[in-house]
Amino acid sequence: MKALFYTKEFPPYVYGGAGVVVEYLANELEKLMEIDIKCFGDQESTSGNMHVKGFPYNNPVFEKSDNKLKAVFNSLNTCLHMNAEILDADIVHCHTWYAHFAGIVAKLCYGVPLVITTHSLEPLRPWKREQLGRGYDASSWIEKTAIEMADALIAVSEETKVDVLNHFNVDEKKVKVIYNGINLSEYNVTTKTSTLERYNIDTTKPYVLFVGRITRQKGIIHLVNAIKYIDPDTQIVLCAGAPDTPEIAKEMEASVNEVKKTRNNVIWIDEMLPKKEVIQLYSHATVFCCPSIYEPFGIINIEAMACNTAVVASAVGGIKEVVVNGETGILIPVDQQTEAPFEPINPDKFAKDLAYGVNLVINNKELRNKMELNGRKRVEENFDWVAIAAQVEELYKSLI
Repeated sequence: MKALFYTKEFPPYVYGGAGVVVEYLANELEKLMEIDIKCFGDQESTSGNMHVKGFPYNNPVFEKSDNKLKAVFNSLNTCLHMNAEILDADIVHCHTWYAHFAGIVAKLCYGVPLVITTHSLEPLRPWKREQLGRGYDASSWIEKTAIEMADALIAVSEETKVDVLNHFNVDEKKVKVIYNGINLSEYNVTTKTSTLERYNIDTTKPYVLFVGRITRQKGIIHLVNAIKYIDPDTQIVLCAGAPDTPEIAKEMEASVNEVKKTRNNVIWIDEMLPKKEVIQLYSHATVFCCPSIYEPFGIINIEAMACNTAVVASAVGGIKEVVVNGETGILIPVDQQTEAPFEPINPDKFAKDLAYGVNLVINNKELRNKMELNGRKRVEENFDWVAIAAQVEELYKSLI
C-alpha cells in the first residue's frame, strides 16, 4: 500500500497544529507503508519509505491580485501543480482546505480514494474572513466540496464529528474519530534552561505559558485581558507569533503594551520557536493556559501535559476530551454566543475565570503535582502516535 499526503505545511515550514499532526503521522506511517508527501514549499528528500516534494506557493502571476485573495489563488495553483505528474498511490489523504483542491482533482482525474482529516472547519471560523475577504467563500466551498466527496473523513474529536455531521451532507458511517497524538520520547521534561535565559524568564518564580498563533480562534487576547487578574508575582510568557492579519497583530501589540504599563513580568516571544525550545518552556512552566474559543482538538495541551505541566483551558471542542477537569488540569466554562464566531458573551468574566484557574493551580502545589503526574500518564495511555498510525492504516485498508 502506498499513501499520498497533500498538505500546505511540512517541515521545515510548520506553523500550526495541523502541520505538527502531518509531520508526526507521516513519520509513523512510513514505518508501515510507502508514503509520498506533496507540500507547499521547496522541500525535496527521500528517506526510508518517505518521499517529500515541495511545490512553489507564491506565484508571481498573482503579485497584483487583491492581498486577501492571494492565499486562495496561490493554493489552487499549487494544488494543480501537485497533480501534474501521473498519480502513483493507492490512497490520497488531505490536510486543511489549502490542500483540499489537490485531493478533489486527484479523486476526479485519477479515481483514487480520498481521505480528509478535519483539523478545523471553515463554517466555525468566520473570523477567517478578516484574513481572506471574499476568499473565505472560496475556502469554504473548497472544504465543503472535498468533505462531501471524500471516501472517508477523520474527525480529530467526537465533537468535531458532530460538527461535520451538522454542517455537511455526509454519511455518518464515513466519519471516524481518530485523535491526534504526540511523540512521547521527544515531548518530555528537560532540565535545559537556555531558552528561558535568552528571554530573561526568571527560573525562581512561577510562570504561566501560552504557545500558539495570534488568531481569534486561539483566544490569546482573552488571556492578555486576564493578566490583570493573575497574581502579580506570576510571570506571563506568551510564545505567540504568525498573526492571521495585520489588524490582529496590532490589537495584540496594543493589549500587551497596555498590560506592561502596570507590571514588568510579561514576556512576549513574538515568533514560533523550534520544538526543542518550546519543550523547555513547557517543562519549566508552572501552568499552561489554552484560552481557545474554538478548538477541534488542541494538540498544544497534550504537548504541555507530556512535559508534566498542569493545564488551564477553555472547555470548548475537543479540549474537553483531552483535559480531564480536576485531574490533569482545570477546564474553564465559556458562556459563548450560540452562533459563530462563538466569542464569550461576557469577555471580562471569561478573563477573570481564566485567571482564577491559573492562580488556583499556581498556589496549590499538591493539586498541581497531581495534575502534572496525571497529565503525563493520560498522554502515554491515549495519545501515542504509534497506536494512532495503526488506526489510520486500518482506515486506508478498508477503502482499498
